[in-house]
Amino acid sequence: MYDWANSAFMVVIITAIFPIYFSKVAGAGLAPNVATSRFTAATTIGLTIIAVLSPLLGAIADYAAAKKKMLAGFLLLGVASVGMMFFIQRGDWLLAAVLFILSNIGANGSFVFYDALLPHIAQPDEVNRVSTAGYALGYLGSGMLLALNLAWIQKPEWFGLPHGAGISPSDATLPTRLAFLSVAIWWLLFSIPLFRKVPEPPATIDPGGSRGEHPVRAAVRHLAETFRKLREFRHAFILLLAFLIYNDGIGTIIRMATIYGTEVGIGQGSLILSILLVQFIGVPFAFLFGMLADRISAKRAIFLGLLVYAGISVLGYYMKTATHFLILALLVGMVQGGTQALSRSLFATMIPKQQSGEFFGFFGVFEKFAGIIGPATIWLVIRLTGSTRLSILSVIIFFIIGAWLLLKVDVEAGRRQARAAEAALPT
Repeated sequence: MYDWANSAFMVVIITAIFPIYFSKVAGAGLAPNVATSRFTAATTIGLTIIAVLSPLLGAIADYAAAKKKMLAGFLLLGVASVGMMFFIQRGDWLLAAVLFILSNIGANGSFVFYDALLPHIAQPDEVNRVSTAGYALGYLGSGMLLALNLAWIQKPEWFGLPHGAGISPSDATLPTRLAFLSVAIWWLLFSIPLFRKVPEPPATIDPGGSRGEHPVRAAVRHLAETFRKLREFRHAFILLLAFLIYNDGIGTIIRMATIYGTEVGIGQGSLILSILLVQFIGVPFAFLFGMLADRISAKRAIFLGLLVYAGISVLGYYMKTATHFLILALLVGMVQGGTQALSRSLFATMIPKQQSGEFFGFFGVFEKFAGIIGPATIWLVIRLTGSTRLSILSVIIFFIIGAWLLLKVDVEAGRRQARAAEAALPT
């Protein structure tokens, strides 16, 4: 249910509506490529901050049995920041950027602790299905909210909202600003089942340390030890490196799709309808990837997703019409959820579950830096060439290098090493 809850943020704020609002309204008066550049800079700042904090916070959560408390803190930061987006008016690009940074910190910080719960609630033979089912529910929930948002943005008169010629700028943006408010409410409301039903995993026991040691001090010490251990889990570490690279490409496409589409002249309605299509296409295909992983292995299923993404990058370079964007949206919907969900579940099977918070803290670092490098590359290419099309084409290199690294991962060897380490740790 937390996938159902947070996916509203990922779709409405990250992908579909807020980037267009940033470009057209908050960034009014800015050149289109300048608005895109400032949006990517805000993305980079927010993800850098949480990437630096993730390992320490994950270690604290393990040691102090505080995964759910940490998740709640970041959840509230994200919800409050998104709710405040209701007050962004024409030309308020700086306020929009600050709130976008804070909401990214809140959302991505919460994911560290949410993902760390996975190995505690699912057996090794269940993690692929549980992880992909979470993504599928996320697609369904976010698709429902996005459809509602789209309805009142396109047809405000149906909902008694201001409409027609002659309304004030504030009234004209009210339906979109209400969409931001609806995300905050949705995210908070549907997070409740996690806090009511999912148990907090027990604290990490450290026989070599002091029982009375302060959690932060203990976490720092554990963190240094975990980083050394991470390099000992060779195949899990290579998987992280591969994930860093190919998820960079995935994240860049997710975050840049609508603002790029806006820049090349595709209408807001077509953009949002295409993103809506992604959500509903993603539901069956996320489940399909879970079943496919059981048949051909998670690693091979990820390879299939990366092949499709490479094609998306090439097609994106040539995109000119709403039909082109729709075709790309269909392809993304087919592979996005499955590729990311299987990466999460594959990593979960290759680490000792008693240290899931710490290891998923590093997973979060690699995931967030993946979200940093791609938008930063987009920004750099735009600055150097003035062409967003060339920057979109450059994304293909992330899928090629990521797939090459993934080839080097011996999944079974990694799992054997994790189970051996798990048996040696106190429960």
